[in-house]
Parts: sequence; C-alpha cells; structure tokens
Amino acid sequence: MSLAVSPHRVRSEVPGLLRRHWPLLPLAATVLFLLAPLPAGDATASGKVGPADAASLLLVFVCAVQALRGRVRELSPLGVLILGTPAVGLAVATVTAGDPYAALPGFVRYLQVFVLVPAAVVLLVRDAGEFRIAAGCFVVLALVQGAVGVVQFATHTGASYQGEDIRAVGTFGPGDVMGMATVVAYGLIVATAAALAPGLPRTVRRAAAGAALALALPLVLSFSRGAWIATLGAAVLVMVLAGIRRALKVLLALAAAGVVLVGGLGVGSEMVAERLTSITQVSSAPDQSVTDRYTMWAAAESMWRERPAAGVGLKGFPAHRDGHSSLGLSSGSDTAGAGQAYVRQPLLSPHNMYLLILSEQGLIGLTALAGGWAALLVAGLRRLAGGGPVRDCGLIAVGLLAWQLTDFLYADIGGPSTVLTGVIIGLAAWWALPPRDAAAGRTRPPAGTRTAPAAAGR
Repeated sequence: MSLAVSPHRVRSEVPGLLRRHWPLLPLAATVLFLLAPLPAGDATASGKVGPADAASLLLVFVCAVQALRGRVRELSPLGVLILGTPAVGLAVATVTAGDPYAALPGFVRYLQVFVLVPAAVVLLVRDAGEFRIAAGCFVVLALVQGAVGVVQFATHTGASYQGEDIRAVGTFGPGDVMGMATVVAYGLIVATAAALAPGLPRTVRRAAAGAALALALPLVLSFSRGAWIATLGAAVLVMVLAGIRRALKVLLALAAAGVVLVGGLGVGSEMVAERLTSITQVSSAPDQSVTDRYTMWAAAESMWRERPAAGVGLKGFPAHRDGHSSLGLSSGSDTAGAGQAYVRQPLLSPHNMYLLILSEQGLIGLTALAGGWAALLVAGLRRLAGGGPVRDCGLIAVGLLAWQLTDFLYADIGGPSTVLTGVIIGLAAWWALPPRDAAAGRTRPPAGTRTAPAAAGR
C-alpha cells in the first residue's frame, strides 16, 4: 500500500486548515515578526513600535471582531477579574501622575501588554492544538535568533562585551542586549516542557529535547545573568512537575552538554565563569552594572515611600530618578558592536519590574498586576496537579509564567520582545482559567460549529 500523499490532497487540506485557524495568524505574526532585524546603528529602535507590536494590535482587532460574532470562548467571572483589574490600576496611576499627558504613552503600552494582548490570546485560542501552535512559534523564533547569536560569537560580530564584539544579541542589536536572551529562554522552556510531556508522540519529544539542548548554547553566549537564573528556576520547576525520573534524565543531558561546550570546547569558559561569579559579588566587588542596578532599586523604593498608594505616575521613573539616587549611579551604559557605533544609553528604569510598578503605580498597581500574575501561577499549578489531558500545555504555560515572574526580579519591560510578555500571560491564563463550561464539568462544541438535533424520544 502506498504511503505517498497526493499533491491534490495537500492543496485541498491547506485551505481548510487556514479557514479553521485563521484567527491564530496575527498571534503567530506577533511572535515571528521579531525575526525582523532592527535598523543598524539605531540604538533607540527598541523603544519604538515595531512589526510585532503592529501584529499584536491586529490580534486585538481580530479578537474584537470574533467576540462580536460570538466566536470566542467564554471567560469565568474570575478570569474577567484577573484580566481586567490591571486596567483599573493603570488608569489610577495615569490620572494621578504629575503630568497625565506624559503618562499616557505608558498607559497605552501597559494596557497593550498586560490587558489587551493577554485577553485576546485567552479568547482566541480555542483548544490544545492551537495552544501548541502558538507555543511552537516561540521555539522557531528562539532557534533562528539563537543561530544568529552563535554566529555573532563565532565571527566576532556581536555586541561589545569586555572589549570584544562577541556578545550574542541576535537581530535585536546592542541597544537591546536582553532581547535575544529572552526569546531564546522562552523557546528553551517550551522545548523542555514538550520533551518531558508524557502525552506527546515520542518523535515530538525527541525533537523538543534536541531543540532545548541546542538553545542552551546561545543562552550561555548572551552573557545575561538574569536570563540564566530565570531559565534555571523555570526549567527545574517544569522538570519537578513532569516527574523526578524524567527530570534526572534532562539534568544529566544538560550537564553533559555544559561540560562539552564550556569545559571541553572552551566556548567562552573564562567569560562565563566570570559572569557567574559576578552574580554573588554584590557587596564585595560588584561591577558597575550591579552597582547601577542596586542604586536604581533604592531610588525606586524611595519614590514609592514618597507616594505609596499610586506612585509617581506611569513613565515617571526617569524624571524622579536623580532626586532619589545616590552618587554611585553612573550616567548610562555603554553599547557598541553588531553594526552599531559606540552609544551611551541612559538608565531609564530600575531593571526590576516589581519595583518599577511600585515606584510608578504604587501599591494599587502592584496589587492589580502582580496579584493577578500570582493568582494565575497558583491556579495553573493547581490544575496541573489535578492531572487530566493536555498536560504538555500546562507544563509550557506554568514554565513560561514562572520564567517571566523570576526574570522580572532582574529586568522590566522594554524593547521589541516586550509584546511577548503579553502573549505569555495570555497562554498562562488560557491554562489557568478554563472556560465556564469546562469549569462546571460540561463540554460544548467550539463556537461557530453546528450540532445535530437530538434524536426523537431521548
């Protein structure tokens, strides 16, 4: 019997797939448009609206159209509360700011990332298959960006690091050195979760394991301490949730890969070791970046103490920074390489998302945003512990959210990859907040499908 698939059959199935899943196209574009490189030499491009942001706006528009047609999944009251409450905190921080007009761009950005995009993802992703499609886009993005980063390290065409152009930054450029590390870490967590998921086919799990091992190299070459810490924490959590036996296998494989890459082949071994050591050098001999980070953390805390309820207002940290900082703060960070000349970039945020929210939005904003994230994490863990089908989706959702919440201890929003934060929160909410019918133990067909009439006499 022939196993060949006729071209006519393929051509007939593709339009059907597009008709069924076309609302996912803006979601896939939001992730994959980050493959587009930033203009060389434009250090400020990371703060501008890029193709991925435009795709996210299209995603929100498609969601609104589908909602008007009644073709989105229903949210429980808890889901509406968690996804909608941040908008209230953002509005309060905007209207109470010293200059509400200056705070308005921040309101729009936060609303996009933390309210509109997550809600659109939750409403448009209808089943586990579409969830896996969205998660797979993260792996594709990570593999391509990671490959670019490895080439940059090997050919000395990356961002400047310790006097050499070797830092892997992908297509994001030296103005956004965290961009590649972030998307590579996302892909690594998705691949790790898929490799450990018991319900996926063996070929898929093997391919995912290979992708996870491949992504470990560009993550190391990004020299991003915060991304390393967040990835390690999220990966360990995913392994524990998947089972101790599976976790030990993955840990052994990753350890072997690390020994081969760093120890055996000497891939940036001295610089990696120095970067790891600097994590613990907070009070003894910190480098300038660590000093700047802790100085800005102290400044953010001082702003919050001045206005504890609503903060200094969205986009208010740069204006209030100097009045709350010590003399140990430098004027900026040096960026160069990867096609860009030397540029001194100002320090406009505390590089800690929780302290940024606390300083600009006060306790009201922090409770609305961080409280919702914590609720999603707890609900996701509870649903995952309860067993059931599509465990791979739960491992991916919980792993990505855990990574993001850990990374927020060392970073905040900024740059083109920021829009992916909204997608991740949306995927986590999709898993943690099942539809009202599912929560009640009932099932119903996807919106827009027809059901056969009940047989007579039943």
